[in-house]
Amino acid sequence: MGSYGQYCPVSRSAEILGDRWTIHIVRDLLLGSDRFNELIRGNPGLSRALLTRRLRQLQAVGVVEHQDDGTYRLTEAGLDLQPVVFGLATWGARWTFGEPADNELDPDLLLWWLHRRMDPTNIPGPRFVVYVPLTDHPNRYWIVVEQEASLCLADPGFEIDVTLRTDRTALYRTYLGHASLTDAQRDGAIDVEGSRASVRAFFEAFRQSPVATIVSAESSSKLH
Repeated sequence: MGSYGQYCPVSRSAEILGDRWTIHIVRDLLLGSDRFNELIRGNPGLSRALLTRRLRQLQAVGVVEHQDDGTYRLTEAGLDLQPVVFGLATWGARWTFGEPADNELDPDLLLWWLHRRMDPTNIPGPRFVVYVPLTDHPNRYWIVVEQEASLCLADPGFEIDVTLRTDRTALYRTYLGHASLTDAQRDGAIDVEGSRASVRAFFEAFRQSPVATIVSAESSSKLH
């Protein structure tokens, strides 16, 4: 992005952050993605060439550092963008976040987000497998939780502990905080099948989006 030619801190910030995909890259770095391929997986539509260019731009202005181990880390200036990014989330949840359009319901992206948020702390046994057959899309997913969670797009051949059966809209809305997992199951929007112990373990491991508390608070305020 070229210079606005204005000696103004808003203009200077917009020159750094206003390019397409830049805020998404900063968002994902804030949320723990630190490798090039993770940033690609978390942003369908972002080409590898454009990501390379954006990362170089952010490095040049001191927002991102490229580490010797190949990871990307936010600098102090980059970390200081957290209230900016979550401020955008608050504004968006309040003023622009209605029902999703069909082209926003990418199941690959949703399951990528969801599996990265799974908490393996209280998962029983060496391996825990969640099978996700979507009722409105042909894709099938397997989340394999060991020391950390991995996402499989083909059957890994392991015994399934929990089946999470739902449609894309219901799962997006639950992940993003419009409803809790408990409420979604109670209302029939999501069906969680498995033994009582496995279902309980899944509920403990499932974590909503980092912006879910913002979305939930704004959704509640609109009801009052």
